[in-house]
Amino acid sequence: MKQYGHYIFILACLVATFFLYNKQLGAIPLLILSGYLFLIAMKDFYKIKNDK
Repeated sequence: MKQYGHYIFILACLVATFFLYNKQLGAIPLLILSGYLFLIAMKDFYKIKNDK
C-alpha cells in the first residue's frame, strides 16, 4: 500500500506540471517532486548503511 502512495504522489506532481506549464508555473511541482525523491533516496541510503 505504501508503494501505491508513492506512485499516486508522483503521478499527481506530473499532472500538476502538465496543467501549470501553460501558466509558466510548471517548475513548482517538479521542485516538490525532486525534494520528495531525494528524501526517499536518503531514507533508503540510511537503511542500507545501518544494515551493515
